[in-house]
Amino acid sequence: MKKASYFTPVVTAFDEEGRLDIQGNRNLWDHLIQGGVSGLVIMGSIGEFFALTGEEKRRLIDEAASWAGGRTKIYIGTGCMTVEETVELSNYALLKGVDGVMVISPYYFSLSPESIEYYYDQVASAVNGDLFLYNFPERTGYDLTPEITLSLLRKHKNIKGYKDTLGVMAHTRKLIRTVSGEFPEFVVLSGFDEFFAHNVLSGGNGCIGGLSNIYPELFARWVKAVDEEDMQAASRIQQIVDRAMAIYDVAHAFVPVIKAAVKMRGVAIEDTCKKPFISPGEQEREEIRRIMNDVELMMKEL
Repeated sequence: MKKASYFTPVVTAFDEEGRLDIQGNRNLWDHLIQGGVSGLVIMGSIGEFFALTGEEKRRLIDEAASWAGGRTKIYIGTGCMTVEETVELSNYALLKGVDGVMVISPYYFSLSPESIEYYYDQVASAVNGDLFLYNFPERTGYDLTPEITLSLLRKHKNIKGYKDTLGVMAHTRKLIRTVSGEFPEFVVLSGFDEFFAHNVLSGGNGCIGGLSNIYPELFARWVKAVDEEDMQAASRIQQIVDRAMAIYDVAHAFVPVIKAAVKMRGVAIEDTCKKPFISPGEQEREEIRRIMNDVELMMKEL
C-alpha cells in the first residue's frame, strides 16, 4: 500500500461580525498541527472560499504561510470563476511558499468535457508550482472524469494530485485504475472522511476530510494504523468515524455544524459563518453534543 495521508480542509474562523479572526485561525491551525494531521487545505469548500473577498483570501494566505508554514504541509484552494483570477491567486499563494494549490473548476454553467480540459490546460500552463485538481460534481454540475485527468497528466507535470468528492467510491477507484499505471506517484484523495481506508486499500493516498477539524488526533491515529497495517485498530477507528459522520446530517448546511463542533471541542474560535449560513439552533447543538459524546466515549476505548 502507499503511505497514507489525511489532510484537513480547514474551516475559516470569523469574529462575531463576520470578519476574519486572525487569532482564531491561528488557534485552529495550532490545534490541527498538534493533532498530527498530514497537512492543511486552506480555503476549500468547508473554508467558505466562495464568500471571501480577494483581500480576505490574500490575508488568509499570508497568515497561513507565515504561521503554519514549515510546521506542516499547506495547500490553498484557489479556484475562481475565471482562468485569470485562478492563475493570479494561485501564483500569489505559491510565492508565499505554500506546498501547492487546489483548484476546483468553474461552477454555475455545466461545462463540456472539452471545456473542462481547456480550463485546466490554461491554468496548469500558467501556475508556477504544484497543482491539485478538485472534483466536486454536486457543486460544479459536471464530472472531471478519469479520462480527462489522464489526458491532463500527459501534458502537465505540475498536476500532482486530485481530490474526489463524491458519495461513492466507484468513481475514485476508476480514477486510480485509469492513471496509476502510467502515473504511479499521482496522489488521489477522497473527499469524504469515511472513505479513507477504502481509498488507501484501493491504491489511493487517503483523504481530505472535514471531521478532522474536530478530532485531528483520531485521524492521525487512523493514518498510523493503516500505514502499520494494523487492521484491528483501523477497523475500530472506522466505526468511530462512521458514527461521527452523523454530524454532516445535523443541518442542511454542514459548515456551521462543523464549526460549532470545533468550538465545543474547546478550540478558541467563534462559530460565526459568512452569510447566508445560519448558526445551529439549540436543538441542533444538542444533537451535535450527543454525537460528540458518543464519539469521545468510543475514542476512550481505543
